[in-house]
Amino acid sequence: MSYNTHLTVLEHSAAVYSSSPAFLLPRLSADGENAIDAWEPVSYHQFLLDVERSARHWSHTLTAHGVPRRSVVGLWLGGTKYFDVLHVYGLARAGYIPQLFSLRLPSPDVVYELLHRAEAQALIFDPAYDSIVIGCPVPAEVAVDTRSLEVDHLPLPPLWVPASGDEVVMIYHTSGSTSGSPKLVSCTASWVDATVEKARHVTRPCNPNRKDVTVWIGSMSHIGQTFMLMGFLQHGACTIQPTALPFTSDELLNMVNRCGLNRLNQFASFLGMHLRNSRTNSALLAALKHLDELLYTGLPLAVEEEAWARQHGILVKNCFGSTEVGAMMLSVGGRGADAPLLQVIEGTAYAFVPVTPTPTADADASTSAEPAAETVYTDANRRLLELVILAHSGDCPHPSLRGADGHYHTGDLFLEVAPGRYVSRGRDDDWIKSSTALRCDTRAIEENVLATCSDLVAACIVVGNGRPSPALFVEPKAPGELDAERLKRDILRRTRHFHSRRYVHERIVSPALVIVVPGGTLPRTATKGNIRRRAVEEKFRAELDRIYAS
Repeated sequence: MSYNTHLTVLEHSAAVYSSSPAFLLPRLSADGENAIDAWEPVSYHQFLLDVERSARHWSHTLTAHGVPRRSVVGLWLGGTKYFDVLHVYGLARAGYIPQLFSLRLPSPDVVYELLHRAEAQALIFDPAYDSIVIGCPVPAEVAVDTRSLEVDHLPLPPLWVPASGDEVVMIYHTSGSTSGSPKLVSCTASWVDATVEKARHVTRPCNPNRKDVTVWIGSMSHIGQTFMLMGFLQHGACTIQPTALPFTSDELLNMVNRCGLNRLNQFASFLGMHLRNSRTNSALLAALKHLDELLYTGLPLAVEEEAWARQHGILVKNCFGSTEVGAMMLSVGGRGADAPLLQVIEGTAYAFVPVTPTPTADADASTSAEPAAETVYTDANRRLLELVILAHSGDCPHPSLRGADGHYHTGDLFLEVAPGRYVSRGRDDDWIKSSTALRCDTRAIEENVLATCSDLVAACIVVGNGRPSPALFVEPKAPGELDAERLKRDILRRTRHFHSRRYVHERIVSPALVIVVPGGTLPRTATKGNIRRRAVEEKFRAELDRIYAS
């Protein structure tokens, strides 16, 4: 059996769409104002040549370090620039297994631990980290722009082809830390092959008579941008590299007017910003209404924002996914009443298992894009269902991430509101998602606070869903009057080491993000007295808005 990968996709598309633009890159003005003078195209043929140049360089450099092909090599990159794509694709084209780290993981000690866990043999890192990559346990090289190097005389390794579906193609990491460190997400050849097909489906052209123009959604060090690029390359689409992520509404208009952007992909928090701006910007509203699709992911779009968008004829679409699985569900889309409802992606094999089994529930019933026997729907709107990726689904994650039953339990909960149509109802655990859709283990933070500050803190809760970073609410142990500012400083001092090992989006390092409230203030459940995370978010929403705005 042959397996498709991001490299086979590039080889095929470079042959079919050779002269078409694969990317548009911003050329900034020389006056230092960050104004965009022009958008410079990179053709599919040139993209392939640039990847091969990168492969020649990394093959030569790593061989000189004695690193054999098919070794794991760490890539610690920003992931938002064209040359970052060249490193990711070029390293794989040279025959190595990229282990991708984001700049959001700024601790070299944690990176070194993850390199060790993956048995990596080298590290390639962003020039921004040149001063902190010290004492690296493996050979370390700066990620230079390979387009400026003389490498034509160096040999190009043969294209690696997976011999079995179990061979690892690339390694990502969960976007949240567990026990102080992210988990490895090894992507096998069979998983990547299934993901290529899912990406093709998600990015199918809205209009078959023209090629789409889309935009970067996030870092190539995370699965979201990798997934979207694998899909759009298959259709000969063009991807715009913005000057920054997130980009401003003015830059969005620039991309629409000068680049022909017709499909916008964004995390929900960033799309919400454009929707809010369009309420007072008629040109922006008109541009959004003329887009063929506004696809959001990572977090739910605020209910009022999605309703407002649909009322004004903006075609928003929800893509539900995760690092471990990639895209899993797409909303129906369009202008009908069922537009926001989610449905599974074709070719997958999933089960929606009742969280609380009932006599009428069949816990083994699966939802598949393949024809299946008719299902009995009993009181579906009142049952919470967990999405489970079945072991025989091509996109079921690496066995190291699966449950004891061999399946992958996502922890994501849904209501089935019509046959095969679902509404998300959050998660069954203690994770929240940041504004960039990266996960944060709130329970770990709370446990650390209670362990290190047991003499100071009676109760605490971490909130911040959809925010740039978490916030900590604290009920102090000492009764009566206290110095709240001193309490905040003591908590931050005692938890500093714990937070230094976590992703930037998981850290609480500012006193402003520690909120001290009187004992008994935080809303609790009536039965067990547990603090209710979502209720705290709602009760203190205005204060949180003020804190994050400042």
